[in-house]
Amino acid sequence: MNKSKRLFTKSKRSFRRRLPPIQSGDRIDYRNMSLISRFISEQGKILSRRVNRVTLKQQRLITIAINQARILSLLPFLNNQKQFERSESTPRTTSLRTRKK
Repeated sequence: MNKSKRLFTKSKRSFRRRLPPIQSGDRIDYRNMSLISRFISEQGKILSRRVNRVTLKQQRLITIAINQARILSLLPFLNNQKQFERSESTPRTTSLRTRKK
C-alpha cells in the first residue's frame, strides 16, 4: 500500500471500553469511604480527572467530598508513613566551623 493511502485508512484494532468508575446509582458523598478511597493516591493526593476517567462534574464532587472527609478527619491530609522520622545517614553537626587564616 502506498504511504499516502495508509494515512487515511482506519486501524482495524478492536478495543475494549472501560467501565466508568462511578455508576449512576453511586452517591458521591464524604461518608462513602469505599468510593472516595479509589480516587486518592498512596501518598494521599487526589488523582486527576484523566487518571480517574470521570466527568468534570463528578471530579468536582469527588474533590469536595474528599476535602470534607479530610476536615472531619475521616481521611488524612497526608498519607506518609515516614512523616516524622529522620534519616540517620546524614548526621547534623552542631559545632561552629572556624576559618583557617
